Parts: sequence; structure tokens; C-alpha cells
Amino acid sequence: MQTVTLSLYRFDPLRDRLWAFAQMGLSRWPLARLPGLRFWKLMGSGTGEGFTPIPNTAVWAILCCWSDPAAARAGLSAPVLGRWSDRATEFCTLTLDTVSARGRWSGAQPFAGAAAPTGPLAALTRATIRPRNLLRFWRRVPDISARVGEDPAVRLKIGVGEVPLLHQVTFSVWPDAQAMARFARNSGPHAEAIRAVRDGDWFAEELYARFRITDAEGRWQGRPIHEVLA
Repeated sequence: MQTVTLSLYRFDPLRDRLWAFAQMGLSRWPLARLPGLRFWKLMGSGTGEGFTPIPNTAVWAILCCWSDPAAARAGLSAPVLGRWSDRATEFCTLTLDTVSARGRWSGAQPFAGAAAPTGPLAALTRATIRPRNLLRFWRRVPDISARVGEDPAVRLKIGVGEVPLLHQVTFSVWPDAQAMARFARNSGPHAEAIRAVRDGDWFAEELYARFRITDAEGRWQGRPIHEVLA
């Protein structure tokens, strides 16, 4: 069964932020050689909680799709990822099973599986924004981000991406499918943005996925990650 991991890293000193930026290129070759790693992305983040076009040089993310749990366990212990965790001020890793996924990412369909939607669930959306729609897209984001932050059900939210402005990923954790559905149904800016995207053909490529969280390790926002998600 495929296993997905999302690792978040925070770097405080400037020298470590510069190191992380350099790893956007230097970590690619050793990641590509890890056994069982079928798909991966190195990503930066935006300021605040990531939902802005202004880069945050402190927070970075690595998403990995492994062939099975054994490959994930071995890969997360590999030197290339060990260097990231050793250097980071704080880091955490979420282990995920795919509940559902539709769309493409860099021309691929990376997420496979149909796990039961039990326990805390994570939602991931990813899009390549058409350049002609950049201004309209980023005008919508602050309202949506504010609504997510105001929702008492959301456990964790972050915006990351491969290329600033153009390639965007949102990741959020919810206590259950009902809470996730209530936000999608009742949030005015979110619903309006979805309609605008469909009507205006804003995205050149998009993907939507839900995951069941099977494990969480490390610290984030100054607390053990399992407390953040509780």
C-alpha cells in the first residue's frame, strides 16, 4: 500500500535558511535515488501561515509518495532527510494514507488508495495558476485564509508551493470529514472562489486529495505535533 509523508521544517538562523534554499537544488539527486520513492516535491512557503505570495524563508516542506510503509520508514531515516531534520529549529512529519484523489500534479497522478475516512483527515489542494489569472487568484486568497483560520475545527493549515505565485499547495487538517465538508459548504469566500475557478478556467493543472493521518512525529509551532493535531 502506498504511503505518503509530509515533512515541515522551520529554520531560524539566516545561515540555516540559506542552507535550506540551496537544498532546493542539492537534495534532488539523493532524493531521486531513494528506494521506493515514487514521487516527491521540495517546497517553500508563504508568510503568515503560508497563504500569501510573499516567500517565508524560514519554513520549507518535503512531500513524498512511497511504494509501501517499509520504504517510507527506511527513506525517512536516509541521510538526505536526516540532514534536514538535524539542521532545522523544529520539524514534524505526518504519515498519510490516501482516502481520495483526483487531478494531476506535474502531469502525474501521484496519490493512490482508498483508505476509510476515519479519524483526523487532511485536505490537500494543488494548482498551477495560469499567468493571466494571477491577480484575480491572489485577490481571493486572503478572504479564504481568514475563514480557514477562524474555523474552530481546523487543526493545522499551511500554504506551500514549488514556484512562488504560480504553483500553489494548501494543506489543512480537520477532526473529521463532517467538519471539512461544513467549511467547504458554508464558507462564502471559499465557495465563491471555486465557482470563479470553474467559470474562468484559472488553473492549467489542479489536484484535490484527502488523506487519513496514520502517524505524526516531531514538533511544530513550539509543541509536539500530536498536541497540535489533537
